[in-house]
This record gives sequence, structure tokens and C-alpha cells, in this order.
Amino acid sequence: MVAPNVKAETMRLMDRRSALEAEMDGIIAALSAPGGAGITGSLVDAEGFPRADIDIPAVLAQRRKLGELRNDHKDVTNKIEKNLEVLHSTRLTRNEQSIPRSSGISAPLHGGLSQNDPMEEDLVTRLPFAMIDDIADGSPAALDGLLLGDEIVKFGSVEAGGRLQERLVSEALTSEDNQVSLLIIRQGSPMNLTITPRKWHGRGLMGCHFRIL
Repeated sequence: MVAPNVKAETMRLMDRRSALEAEMDGIIAALSAPGGAGITGSLVDAEGFPRADIDIPAVLAQRRKLGELRNDHKDVTNKIEKNLEVLHSTRLTRNEQSIPRSSGISAPLHGGLSQNDPMEEDLVTRLPFAMIDDIADGSPAALDGLLLGDEIVKFGSVEAGGRLQERLVSEALTSEDNQVSLLIIRQGSPMNLTITPRKWHGRGLMGCHFRIL
């Protein structure tokens, strides 16, 4: 049984990450407003003098704060991933132990979740690790039903964890011309889809971009 404090800590970390993302979005919106300095824009004019149309100390403070928030977000995400690995490991161990040795049935690599532990199911199977932030018209992703903003919980065998970008690319390449099952969250609701990575007139095998969360 997974220690309750691991689950509780993961829930707190997820809330913390959401709060950090909201704060970062607010700062980015303020810096990117019309006439603003932008996230990395120059603070001097064409003649090399400090720009008079912006509050330079405020912009510097916002940029510094944004950098701190990004570091905090990375740290929190790493902690969430470590906790999820613990939850995955405990789930798999429980599944293996639940199958009698004399039954002749091997425990699956990704066995079913406990019917009595909905919190663990939410943490392990419903935490999105990426979001579709770009999708090309006429691409396999678009034709197979993916939409901008879809959050990816599972892509084939890829779930939350380390080396996500590398694992996603590998999964797509090894699944060319074959259906890949996806578990996504769309507007707050879980959905199952399938996509077939394949060559088309555009770049890549799917024509979409995954932004790692």
C-alpha cells in the first residue's frame, strides 16, 4: 500500500505547480502586453539610452521573478515525477503479488489499478505530462482527431516520467503506419483516441507539437 503521505504530498505539489503556472502566465501576459518590453526584449532605444516608455525597474523585477518561478516549476515537476515513479512501482508490485504463483498467469507490465484506491488512479493515470500547443491542418494528428489544448496523459506506452521528449519521438517512429492509443484530457474530461503516425506532405509523422508540462 502506498503511504498516504506520498499521495497527499503529490496532490499538494500538483496544486503548487498549477499556482506557479498561473503566476507565470500573469507575468508573461503583463510583459507581452502592447507596448511592453516582452520577456526578452531590449530595454534601450535605438540610440542606446534606457527606454522612456517603460518602467525598467519593474520589468527587470518581473523578469527576475519569472526566472525564479520557472526554476520552482521545474523543481516541483521533478518531485511530482519521482512520487509518480513510487506510485507506479507500488502499483506494479501489488499487481504481481495479487496473482497466485500457481496460476500460470504472468503479471502484466502495466496491470490494472486497485478498485479501492481512486486517489492513486487519479495520480498515476490522469496526470497529463504534455499538451498539444501546435497542430498543422491536414496532418495525421488533425485528421485523427487531436485538437489544440489536448493534454496527453498516455501516448502508446509513454506516461509521465523522465526523458519524455525522447520517448515520445521513439514511440512515434517505432509506430509508423500503426495505430497508437492515447489517453487525453480535453476540457477537463478524459478521452481515448487513436492516432496513426505516418508520412504526409508536412514535417514529422504527426504534424503536431507536444509541449512538455
